[in-house]
Amino acid sequence: MEKQSSIYTPQFWLLCFSNFLFSASFQMMIPELPDHLSSMGGQEYIGYIIALFTLTAGFARPFSGKLTDTIGRIPIMALGSIVCFVCSGIYPFVHTVFGFLFLRFLHGFSTGTKPTATAAYVADIIPEDRRGEAQGMLGIFTATGMSIGPTIGSYLVGLTTINVMFYTSSAFALCSILILLNMKETLPKSSKQPFSLKLFKIGWIDVFEPRVIPVFIVMLLVSFASGVILTLVADQTKLLGMTNKGLFFTISTIASLFIRVFFAKSSDKYGRIPIMMISCVILIISMLMFALVQTEWIFILASIMFGFAWGFNTPTLMAWTVDLSHEDFRGRAIATTYIALEAGIGIGALMSGYLYKGKVENMAVSYYLSAVLGLIALVYLWRKMNVVQKS
Repeated sequence: MEKQSSIYTPQFWLLCFSNFLFSASFQMMIPELPDHLSSMGGQEYIGYIIALFTLTAGFARPFSGKLTDTIGRIPIMALGSIVCFVCSGIYPFVHTVFGFLFLRFLHGFSTGTKPTATAAYVADIIPEDRRGEAQGMLGIFTATGMSIGPTIGSYLVGLTTINVMFYTSSAFALCSILILLNMKETLPKSSKQPFSLKLFKIGWIDVFEPRVIPVFIVMLLVSFASGVILTLVADQTKLLGMTNKGLFFTISTIASLFIRVFFAKSSDKYGRIPIMMISCVILIISMLMFALVQTEWIFILASIMFGFAWGFNTPTLMAWTVDLSHEDFRGRAIATTYIALEAGIGIGALMSGYLYKGKVENMAVSYYLSAVLGLIALVYLWRKMNVVQKS
């Protein structure tokens, strides 16, 4: 499909709104799930809430990458939203720890499919010199959904019941599907293949795109912090006496939006690696602040810094992925980057849950570990930049 001279096309806006609803759908329940699981007697499994979700998301990536490059972008985006719609509607009927964890496992297929196809769709319709800007704009809608979602979720639980929140989440996912019906497919007809079970046959070549190894390494290292945050921040909010457990998501996302709005073109102008180095420095500072936080204001400042870091790194890493990828295997390259994202978040969630074990004195350890991994990513990027400059 011929690329447009402007990123602000009807198709792009439809994609943005669909992503907004999808993000709000799966994110709105995150702050309430630890207490929900604990009420079933599953306090010790809190780390699995995020870990299982990201495990299946990562498992789905190779399949979603291959199917995105063969069946089409829109069908795979729709599949992700359908999984979110169905799973969110089932939560109210699950009352056992095993059933809940199994549903989280299934729910992860949603984010293992839709974001891959979405990123490929953006790459299809956006000129090469505006990829960072486009990813930043799309990220504004995604981040807004992820910010508003938890706030809505916590508000609904406080006002009504958690089941109302689950049904609302399902409704948001349904709306994201309906928007996709008005979008045009961008996968070239020459690349399309009829649906066949053979497409689910996955080899190593379908799992990993070696062209994007640098992005994979950096994403894996920095996303560990997100797994830690998603696992610990709800309890940390309560310990500080803050009533709305979704407050962190609102604060960090507003900060992320600020970066995306005012610095969307930064990686297009200054390069992917320099911007990622800035992001790593900010992330390290944020993690150290979370480890040492004792007041509400320090928590808010740490949340802002975390939002700044992710406002830089998400669009930059996705644009860098597309830069390094081959046009015919764009879905596979994007899936590889998302595998790193899910692996980092999943490992971070599992590790922090294991180290924390409900004891306040253990909370800081996971944040310190996140800072160390951020430092390793920074050193890797610095060395990578020196190699590029010398070549």
